[in-house]
Amino acid sequence: MNRLNGKVALITGAARGIGLAIARRFREEGAEVVLNDLDAKAAEKAAAEIGGHALIADVSDSAAVAQMFEQVATKHGRLDILVNNAGINGFDHRPAYAELFRKRLSAQAMELVMGGPVRTHLDLTVQETDEDWQRILAVHLNGTFFCCRAALKIMNSRLSGSIINMSSIMGTSGAPGTAAYAAAKGGILGFTRSLAREVASRGIRVNAIAPGWIETDLTAFLGKIKSLVAAQTPLGRIGKPDDVAWAAVYLAADESKFLTGQVLSPNGGWHMSQ
Repeated sequence: MNRLNGKVALITGAARGIGLAIARRFREEGAEVVLNDLDAKAAEKAAAEIGGHALIADVSDSAAVAQMFEQVATKHGRLDILVNNAGINGFDHRPAYAELFRKRLSAQAMELVMGGPVRTHLDLTVQETDEDWQRILAVHLNGTFFCCRAALKIMNSRLSGSIINMSSIMGTSGAPGTAAYAAAKGGILGFTRSLAREVASRGIRVNAIAPGWIETDLTAFLGKIKSLVAAQTPLGRIGKPDDVAWAAVYLAADESKFLTGQVLSPNGGWHMSQ
């Protein structure tokens, strides 16, 4: 308890799932918590429940991000922790695309189990539109950059701070049918390492979390495939948002004061090299 006492933390995409779990744990550890999300109603409800406050902004909008951080600086006068958690999976507004993914992946898996040949091909990248590709990169990669840039304008003069960028096991292992998502998450890993080297002279640490398969809205599209994912995971289950939240607490707290440019990956052993 009180590992984050007196700290001000901003978590993006914090109205639900991993973001909300992080916000809740940060609050329990004594931090003043700002919950960002696009869903105003959900963000305000979550903020009221944990004793934080909500700020509504689209992280892919540079001007909106700048305004949000100006509000943080005005209200709190400081920012000690930033968690860039906001994200989308690319399937959220394309139910037919998600159904195609599930059917083809299941069929392909069965063909492999039966010894082949593989006759079912995902062929999803060839169907990716410019708009969907740009949307995923805008939220994940641009959003992480916009928020880091704005946060540093507050943190730099204080010569301290912890930035936590949310990547994914897809950023290193990749996965079929998720090219845009994997590209964005891989970009976040490179950005994290580069920024960590740049701001170390100011005492600011920058690390990443690369979760595996976690029970959130973003993985709901998997449907019955979740059982297959769990079977492929050495610890035998899909992760919970709290499994990621505790990693964030560690990276935000003084216990990790000698960590920067690193990646923690709560994934149950699904992928063992970051």
